[in-house]
Amino acid sequence: MPSIESNQLLLAAASAAEDKKAEDIRILALDPAESGLTDYFLICNGTNDRQNIAITDEIELRLKREFGVYPNSVEGRRQAEWILMDYVDFIVHVFSPEKRAFYGLERLRKSATTLSIAELNDALKERIAASRTKAPKKAAAKKAAPALKKSPAKKATAAKAVSSSKTKKAVKKAVAKGKTKGSVKTAAKRAAVKKASPSR
Repeated sequence: MPSIESNQLLLAAASAAEDKKAEDIRILALDPAESGLTDYFLICNGTNDRQNIAITDEIELRLKREFGVYPNSVEGRRQAEWILMDYVDFIVHVFSPEKRAFYGLERLRKSATTLSIAELNDALKERIAASRTKAPKKAAAKKAAPALKKSPAKKATAAKAVSSSKTKKAVKKAVAKGKTKGSVKTAAKRAAVKKASPSR
């Protein structure tokens, strides 16, 4: 399925063609089984060569200005009887009336679905609305997930582990010196107090 952005580009191209008084604007949604090259054809015609060039110039200018997108290639601009603009996800065909009738792209693509600008616009609005309803759910899921920060309890446990290791060393020293159980406890307490008291 074409992306939302590619549909927005296609609508902008159709709108630009309309603004330059292109005639009989048709959008063909191509059958993916038949056409692996692109998703849509935008077909229209001008009344003369100069208008055809004006239509393609307006499409190129608008997509560049609004989306920062350039056509991959443009063919036929010099003769201007059939100008082809390749935008990967869709291809724009601007014909003279005679060439359009002669080549009959709409007839050749029998499996393609013809869409109006209004239909494509409605479909795009639905997809944008659907994507917006999915986005808040993802945000809520992120908020619900617990933050992976060290809790104060974990920090305290780590501090205890450090102090207990120092206490153990003090006890080992006292045992090694052959001191009694009471003096071992005292050594352990002293080590703990020494650790807790600020150094002078």
